[in-house]
Amino acid sequence: MRWLAASTTVLALFAQGVAADTFRFTAIPDEDQSRLVERFSKVADYLEERLDVEVEYVPVKSYGATVTAFRNDQVQLAWFGGLSGVQARRLVPGSVAVAQGSEDAEFKSYLIAHRSTGLERAEELSDAIEDMSLTFGSRTSTSGRLMPEHFLRQRFGEAPDELFSRVGFSGDHSRTIALVEAGTWDLGAVNFSVWEAAVADGRVDTDKVEVIWATPPYPDYNWTLRGDVDERFGEGFTEKVRAALLEMDDPELLASFPREGFIPADNALYAPIEDVAEELGLLR
Repeated sequence: MRWLAASTTVLALFAQGVAADTFRFTAIPDEDQSRLVERFSKVADYLEERLDVEVEYVPVKSYGATVTAFRNDQVQLAWFGGLSGVQARRLVPGSVAVAQGSEDAEFKSYLIAHRSTGLERAEELSDAIEDMSLTFGSRTSTSGRLMPEHFLRQRFGEAPDELFSRVGFSGDHSRTIALVEAGTWDLGAVNFSVWEAAVADGRVDTDKVEVIWATPPYPDYNWTLRGDVDERFGEGFTEKVRAALLEMDDPELLASFPREGFIPADNALYAPIEDVAEELGLLR
């Protein structure tokens, strides 16, 4: 099991001239760090066996740090959300989305509410949410901010800070759930798969917080690979990585994402995410 403790460690190692034949990957920190280390250390072991090179998982502390690590070639592969993947590919020309989860072609977000709001699940968002408080996840999360904000604007014709009494950013989906459950925020926007996994594991008190609405579907998470890996790791390496991801079938590995499997992806699939991000001014 190989992983590096922090992005600062990565910088130090690169300054010392770590061998270029170590293949490194990272992932957006959409849940708490201990769960991420557990799940992606196992992925590192799997990739090392399949690719026949040393593989290290590099944990980072924010969505922005994930994109920065990819841009700076501190990692060559990343498990991105839809928006962070678009950002990274724009910064590193030639980079490609090589795979997505089988659920990611039609992903969705949930709006959750504390029971004290009196809100119940409905097909359309209730006018009653106006002037309540709402927390998103990370500022650059596709499922925790970008697409929920897009659909809220479509429904109400207002920006979130005009619609709600308070708007915040929790940093990740698990924290959003915990804050709404505690009553710190009336409402929260979360990734549906993180919510469902947390409920299944008994990590959510559904007597205190519940789903009140699901967004329409959109494309989301993806594995994105730098375009220069064939030069560094040998001809055909891109296809070896793609095949390793698409053929990942260990139920324990897949359950930790959680995904039923991985399917092919390409950059064009994420054009709708890029368009919405441009609309909201989230791309430089």
